[in-house]
Amino acid sequence: MDVSKPPATQAPPWRVSQWFNTDRALGLADFDGRIVALHAFQMLCPGCVQAGLPQAQRIARTFDPARVAVVGLHSVFEHHDVMTPAALAAFIHEYRLSFPIGCDEAGDPGPLPRTMQAYGMRGTPSLILIDGKGLIRKHSFGVEDDMQVGADIAALLAEQGALA
Repeated sequence: MDVSKPPATQAPPWRVSQWFNTDRALGLADFDGRIVALHAFQMLCPGCVQAGLPQAQRIARTFDPARVAVVGLHSVFEHHDVMTPAALAAFIHEYRLSFPIGCDEAGDPGPLPRTMQAYGMRGTPSLILIDGKGLIRKHSFGVEDDMQVGADIAALLAEQGALA
């Protein structure tokens, strides 16, 4: 990741129908210039359950929450009838996910949820790193190595520290 030249892509607003692990609706402005690791997942996605969500949990445990926020986005684009908010609540409890998680609003028209569409995600798991200015600095699809993700976050933190 080349953090010396941030893309001019502003992160779109999140379109969320329901939030978990927070008592209010959240948006990028709520993260006070922190780096946001947005993890999009589906609870019936093997790559999400085996790799994406555990990686999100490791990011949340590893980095100072005053500087890096992890946000989950449950983006359902298949099996809509079984991936309900009630099922997601049980999933969050069973997997002990502690970071805020939003349910991506259903798409209209079509099966793709609104935030997923706005960010141009190809599927799940997807990881999007958003810098403290609200710019998308990394957009990846699929399972990515923890070392690479950690290095990308560290580079953004170093850049942010140099600007402070």
